[in-house]
Amino acid sequence: MSETCRITGPRGAIECGPGRPLVVIAGPCVLESEETNLEIGRAMAQACAAGGLPYVFKASFDKANRSSAGSPRGPGVDAGLAALAALRKALGVPITTDVHLPEQAAPVAEVVDVIQIPAFLCRQTDLLTAAGKAANHFDRAVNVKKGQFLSPREMSGPIGKLGAAGCRNLMITERGTFFGYHRLVNDFVGIGELLAMSGTGNSRPAVCFDATHSVQTPGTGDTTGGRPEFVPLLARASVAAGVHAVFLECHPEPTRAQSDASTMLSLAQAVALVKSLARLAAARGQ
Repeated sequence: MSETCRITGPRGAIECGPGRPLVVIAGPCVLESEETNLEIGRAMAQACAAGGLPYVFKASFDKANRSSAGSPRGPGVDAGLAALAALRKALGVPITTDVHLPEQAAPVAEVVDVIQIPAFLCRQTDLLTAAGKAANHFDRAVNVKKGQFLSPREMSGPIGKLGAAGCRNLMITERGTFFGYHRLVNDFVGIGELLAMSGTGNSRPAVCFDATHSVQTPGTGDTTGGRPEFVPLLARASVAAGVHAVFLECHPEPTRAQSDASTMLSLAQAVALVKSLARLAAARGQ
């Protein structure tokens, strides 16, 4: 790993880390129709470009941890990777998606620029090892989300496993910590600890803040609830605190989103938020 997380996109590399521009990772939770994916990606790419912020498109080909077995999961790995490859070409921006099984890591790394490890799976050694090896082989980055059940210091475990597997470009994402039942809280002292955390070879992973998953109210029914009205507040606070990247999920019509509808920002809200985050990043000197 190095002092920054390098994301090699279709139009060159993005450096995410101290002293670099704030990176915005945004998109629908799960892959939607081609028209909707492109609408979201183009709007966010334009908003980020206007604010001088690098942009990474995010969407999942499979959501394996849905609250209900009847909830939509996505198109699956083969169709999903084909869709992501087409989006990468059409949008001209880096792409990220998550993996749930070790055998998915290599085929995903052939297509996307950032391999994402879901929070619930952040301690799975075989998955981390496979992702780290695939990232090293294909010159990709890995974004591992901090489990809601882990302290910041415990993220040294996943970081060490990825480093041992050869991962040189690493990002860790804060997405809230369990506070009893049905509630997540965000510990900004903990974010400071993540920012100060050293990885393999005394290098530091980039730190991302997931603003939309942080407002979830887990376990409140067949679908996860949320309080999206607080997403802008948390996103702005995280940028002021010094994070290197912000993660958002957005949709033209959030109530019709196939996943995470209860925490989605509307596309218009996300565009407006990016403008304010760009001003904050400029004010803090990043």
